[in-house]
Amino acid sequence: MKKIVLSLALVALLASCKNETQEKLDAAKDALKEEVNETIDSATIKANIKIDSLKEKTKAKIDSAKLKSAEKMEEAAQKLKESVKK
Repeated sequence: MKKIVLSLALVALLASCKNETQEKLDAAKDALKEEVNETIDSATIKANIKIDSLKEKTKAKIDSAKLKSAEKMEEAAQKLKESVKK
């Protein structure tokens, strides 16, 4: 009889511990999910900022190249006009 009562007590104890442990695990999972989501959001924001910066730098370089090529074209046109006059 004692063994049955002790067995039931042990089963009850394990079952209650399992529930508390499961609750703690669920809380830890939720906290981890939130932290991962925040990290992903932060990384996304940083990546977008860098992409925007690169876009601006690239646009500036393209504009600079356009201006230089336009100047070279004008110089070539002037040289051509001078050579035609001679």
